[in-house]
Amino acid sequence: MKILVTGGCGYKGHILVPKLLSRGYQVIVFDIQWFGTYLESHPKLTIIKGDIRNIDSIPLKGIDCIIHLSSIANDPCGDLDPKLTWEVSALATMQLAEKAKRMGIQRFIYASSGSVYGIKEELQVTEDLELKPISEYNKTKMVAERVLLSYQKDMVVQIIRPATVCGYSPRMRLDVSVNLLTMQALSTGKITVYGGDQVRPNIHIEDITDLYLHLIDNPKYSGIYNAGFENISIMEIAKMVTNYIPVEILVTPSNDPRSYRINSDKLLATDFKPKKTVDDAIKEIIEKYRSGKLKDSDKYYNLRWMEKTLFSKVK
Repeated sequence: MKILVTGGCGYKGHILVPKLLSRGYQVIVFDIQWFGTYLESHPKLTIIKGDIRNIDSIPLKGIDCIIHLSSIANDPCGDLDPKLTWEVSALATMQLAEKAKRMGIQRFIYASSGSVYGIKEELQVTEDLELKPISEYNKTKMVAERVLLSYQKDMVVQIIRPATVCGYSPRMRLDVSVNLLTMQALSTGKITVYGGDQVRPNIHIEDITDLYLHLIDNPKYSGIYNAGFENISIMEIAKMVTNYIPVEILVTPSNDPRSYRINSDKLLATDFKPKKTVDDAIKEIIEKYRSGKLKDSDKYYNLRWMEKTLFSKVK
């Protein structure tokens, strides 16, 4: 099988791509590489540096399956330049789907986001609830989903709404809750929690990448699936970190209203079983930091790095 992974040089891509290669697949990674790449060379791996908005530069000939990870990731980054966010995360997805249809590609797996639900009070946030996205990032994900669903008669479309991903990756992200709070404890000797009552669903990076393999193996499971298995408040995550790093937790007011849970019973009914937890992610990050393999660097914070590099001349 020949697989195209857009955004394959990102946080999830660095765990997913080696798994695809270990299965013997031929993999093409297409990524703009704003954050570089740490993928190791492999005889069946081709890495192309390119802009997803330039549809003609994306190599689709002979592709059997597209795993579409490319987007302007997270709310603050999406708000930096709304026009760019819509072009990358929505328009480019529409163009990619249309060209995939024209070229007869039969499989399209899309990484949406659990945040498309917006602020929900329901304890069981299932796939059939109304979407009320509150940021540019959320809105583009919702629109891209709708576009892809319109191609269901032409190809197998599998859409994942992941929870917040946690755990170690060579292209680390320290701007997601579990990773952020763990690194704060390690590098500053304290944890600052904004609000703390906000509930976030979580999924380990090993599980979300295993899920893509599960979908490749099971084209019969099309449509939309939530993917998150631990709905935990920010304060609860902070306390979990202090089980391993006994530091003070400082609480300050928050202007971030996002609080949501997701129910993944539909996914579990496909016989997918998560293997790792938030606790595992915390322990892994601690081990990588103490072994010197992970540092608290600006390049692991998307917003900070984009402001420092891509948007430095704008100010």
